[in-house]
Amino acid sequence: MARKLGTPPPAVTVDTIILTVGAGLTDLRVLLVRRGRAPFAGRWAIPGGFVEPGESLEQAARRELAEETAVTDLAYLEQLYTFGDPGRDPRGRVITVAYYALVPAAGIEPHAGDDAADARWFSMFDLPRLAFDHGRILDYALARLRAKMEYTTVGFGLLGEEFTLSELQSLYELILRRRLDKRNFRRRILAMGRLEPTGRSRMNGVHRPAGLYRFAREKGSTPKAARKRHEATRRK
Repeated sequence: MARKLGTPPPAVTVDTIILTVGAGLTDLRVLLVRRGRAPFAGRWAIPGGFVEPGESLEQAARRELAEETAVTDLAYLEQLYTFGDPGRDPRGRVITVAYYALVPAAGIEPHAGDDAADARWFSMFDLPRLAFDHGRILDYALARLRAKMEYTTVGFGLLGEEFTLSELQSLYELILRRRLDKRNFRRRILAMGRLEPTGRSRMNGVHRPAGLYRFAREKGSTPKAARKRHEATRRK
C-alpha cells in the first residue's frame, strides 16, 4: 500500500546498550545518559540518536555513543532488535535499532559528552525512571542475554582475559538470578569446548589456588580437545 501524500516518513534512530559487571561480580550494570533536552529532559536513557544521511546503522551507533558518553573503543557491537511502536516517541513516528555490547568490569570510564547532561553506570536490577520505551528495551536485552548464555559463550565478554571457573559460575548466577549446581555447571561449560586452561592459577582466599581459564579462540576447538587440555592441566 502506498504511503499517503503529506505523511512524513518514519525517522530512524539507534540506541546502544553497554553492559558490564560490578567489582567482585556483584552486579550487572548498564551505561545510561541523562537527557539534557526535550522530550524527557532530565530523565535517564540509553545512549543513542538519529541516523544521519550516508551513515550505516553501526556507524551511527558508535558516533552517538562517542558524542554522549565519550566512549570510542568498543571492540564490537551486536544488533539486538528493532523497536517501532507508533507511540514510542512524542516527536512523531520514530523507529529505533538497538545494539548491545559487553565489556569487562572497569573496562570503560564514561563521562557526559556534548549531547548529554550526565553519563553513569546503573544496576540493571535497580533502574531509574527512563525516557521513551527504554525500560522495555533493557528488559528485552536482559532476556536475550539470559537466553544466549544457555547455549553460547556470549557472557565471557563480561570477564577479563583470564578467569576461574568459580568466577564464571558467579557471573552466570548473577545474570540468571539463580543458584547453579557447581558440578553440573562445570561439566556443561567444559563440554562446550570453548574454554582452555592457561596453566596458571590465582589464589582464592584461604583456599588452594584456582586454575585460570580463557576463551578458546583458535579454530578447530572441540569439546573433546578442550576436555583433554583440562585433564592434562589437572595432572600437572
